[in-house]
Amino acid sequence: MTLHVETFFHQDSSTLTYVIHDPHSLEAAIIDPALDFDYASGRSQTAFADSLIDYVETQHLRVKWILETHAHADHLTAAQYLKSQLGGKIAIGQGIAKVQHTFQGIFNLHDSLQTDGSDFDHLFSEGDHFFLGDIQGQVLATPGHTNDSLSYVIDGNAFVGDSLFMPDAGTARCDFPGGSAALLYHSVQKLYALGDDTRIYVGHDYQPEGRALAYMATVAEHKAHNIHISSETSEADFVHKRQTRDATLAVPRLIVPSIQVNIRAGKWPAAEDNGQVYLKVPVNLLGRPSH
Repeated sequence: MTLHVETFFHQDSSTLTYVIHDPHSLEAAIIDPALDFDYASGRSQTAFADSLIDYVETQHLRVKWILETHAHADHLTAAQYLKSQLGGKIAIGQGIAKVQHTFQGIFNLHDSLQTDGSDFDHLFSEGDHFFLGDIQGQVLATPGHTNDSLSYVIDGNAFVGDSLFMPDAGTARCDFPGGSAALLYHSVQKLYALGDDTRIYVGHDYQPEGRALAYMATVAEHKAHNIHISSETSEADFVHKRQTRDATLAVPRLIVPSIQVNIRAGKWPAAEDNGQVYLKVPVNLLGRPSH
């Protein structure tokens, strides 16, 4: 029996979350789950995560892993909430330690954040394997968008987070702290080497020009049609194209709350002496000055 992939779309952040499982053992993994969060009010909700729970319970699945492709800057992860309801280990790439160190300084979290990845249950490295029943998955380190970016390759499917978007949208930005367009170029070459029939599942779809939602394309389709990095694109051309594009992009709407929560595996900062949890906003630090 082959891996079953169920796709969920978080409209507010254009995030794609996947629930994958082995049909024989019913062991499952949830990839990149999103938490609903209204920045203006500071209120979180779990409606989207609850839809994942409903599916898992209806299908009688047993969640073994909650897999993050990286510490997201555009949505808050629902990993902790899902773990509390369904179990499973929360995993991310070992590069999270670099990301934690970077943002520990940006948000002045020296007294409240460990930078060894210990908030997560498991840290994956290049070449590691994991299992859902008898189906083996492989971990590829695919940095460039972020230092900790991973892709999970299992049964002919690659869940790549933000390393690739759909071919008509190209790739994710590389201008976050620790990002590198040159690194992303080489990471994409690793993905393209998986074989033309490999199905690439992306982490976001922003539906360019109002087209219908799309979330999967084969390696062959990316090689032929990806607007940023086809099989003919050189490293120099990609780096120039990516850096030129990144210079025009605004700071993601939810980067400030997202990073503070996601580098802690979805945990909120510790409550202060009045029992209230707070998130910090660094003033005149992120993004580029406007003129």
